[in-house]
Amino acid sequence: MSPTGKQTGKGAPIGGDGEASKAEQPTKATKATKSEPQPRSVRVVLLALMIAMLLAMLDNMIIGTAMPTIVGELGGLEHLSWVVTAYTLATAASTPIWGKLGDIYGRKSVFLTSIVIFLIGSALSGMAQDMGQLIGFRAIQGLGAGGLMVGVMAIIGDLIPPRERGKYQGMMAGVMALAMIGGPLVGGTITDHLGWRWSFYINLPLGAVALVMITAVLHLPAKDRSKVTVDYLGAALLTVGITSIVLVTTWGGTEYAWGSAMIMELIAIGVAALVGFVFVQTRVTEPIMPLHIFRSRNFTLMSVIGFLTGFVMFGAVLFLPLYQQSVQGASATNSGLLLLPMLLSMMAVSLIAGRVTTSSGKYKIFPILGGGLMTAGLFLLAQMDTETSRLTSGVYMAVLGAGMGFLMQITMLVAQNSVELKDMGVASSSTTLFRTLGSSFGVAIMGALFTSRVQDEMAARGGGGVTQQSAQLDAASLAKLPDAVREAYQVAVSSGTHAAFTLGAAIALIGFVAAFFVKEVPLRGAGTKPAAEEAPALDGKVPQSA
Repeated sequence: MSPTGKQTGKGAPIGGDGEASKAEQPTKATKATKSEPQPRSVRVVLLALMIAMLLAMLDNMIIGTAMPTIVGELGGLEHLSWVVTAYTLATAASTPIWGKLGDIYGRKSVFLTSIVIFLIGSALSGMAQDMGQLIGFRAIQGLGAGGLMVGVMAIIGDLIPPRERGKYQGMMAGVMALAMIGGPLVGGTITDHLGWRWSFYINLPLGAVALVMITAVLHLPAKDRSKVTVDYLGAALLTVGITSIVLVTTWGGTEYAWGSAMIMELIAIGVAALVGFVFVQTRVTEPIMPLHIFRSRNFTLMSVIGFLTGFVMFGAVLFLPLYQQSVQGASATNSGLLLLPMLLSMMAVSLIAGRVTTSSGKYKIFPILGGGLMTAGLFLLAQMDTETSRLTSGVYMAVLGAGMGFLMQITMLVAQNSVELKDMGVASSSTTLFRTLGSSFGVAIMGALFTSRVQDEMAARGGGGVTQQSAQLDAASLAKLPDAVREAYQVAVSSGTHAAFTLGAAIALIGFVAAFFVKEVPLRGAGTKPAAEEAPALDGKVPQSA
């Protein structure tokens, strides 16, 4: 086989401008081996992908600040939680299916379809006339969102070899930081000046730009669909299993007691569905989630570390602003800015780790550093009390952010490097799914622990009535309370955050230990031969990943 054939088969950029003839493609593959800048068209595609990623991450951040206004106009306060739950359920359940569809039918067409569905859901949500309609339209929106993150990661995996992919980690971390910081600010501004419906309509022009750019510039080889079969039974069982898990973590301790019949039934249904799903995956020719990908030690470890990172990260994002508003008296309006030390640290470290990975091809040290710093950061955050200054808490957050910066993109990079090119979609979707499930468990378990501790502390201090309505009071509400009650509540919140972050530190410690078992498998470059663990993954054929 010719050298250029090897280069193409080993994950060389195959997108680009799409205008080169077959005779010209080897030249482009050869250029790609020298760590030179990607073709201009590939950079345009990356910009479009970042816009799509921003859409997926920004949505819930924006909607959260608009919810009080939405309820005021549409009513249905008792169904408020379903506006978020419907979106989360649809996103989580559809994530692995989108990944597999991309592997079967072609990455570009499936990704464009997910954007269109997301935009349709956004437009319909903006036109909703009652809470029931809004919940249904949010489910449609979430269905499309499930394909956005997976599509972004899988297309990047197709276009850019793992060895070169680290250079773009800072870009992806920056998008995440922008969504978390800007989301609440943008949501509040839009709601105040344009109305809550524009919180959904704002997605339309951004999505349209991404659609046009990807349609015009991204060109990948076509798929042979003559022998395609879809594992419908596996997809149905996985959907039921994921839905049950998310409902348990969403409803447990809030809508229903953890030991209630509803929660027990959901657990039983979820376990049965997932067991059935695993059985089906061993019998079908095109499984939704091929079990053989878990034979790779690195892929399995990245799935575990991704789950634990999601558990910790979203718990931190939930409780840090709450602590700073309730205990340190910060304004809720600027809640996104409260996370700035953590997010800037995460972005900077991710950028450095990506550059080092690209130049050296080494990455094992980063999960270890990330796990260690994440554990240390959470332990430090657990020490905060009513006397902790904003500067001190900011330093603690920066330590946590550095840990997450080492982990956020490295987990996806190593996971993709551990599978065959034909499984790039399911690898991306599986890693994303585990992180999503981790966030669901993190928010639920850390939230239950926090609320329980706050209520116990308030009851012990004679202020239990404060928590009958909510265990989360903002600075404005606290100012109206009697001094004794306010001080008691601040102590209770400090106690709650201590318990939540202590649990988070214990969870992060598991990830730190797991990182030591990662095997340093050389990252595939545009022309490098895969290591022994990856040898079956690449057979020298041109990857079919349109």
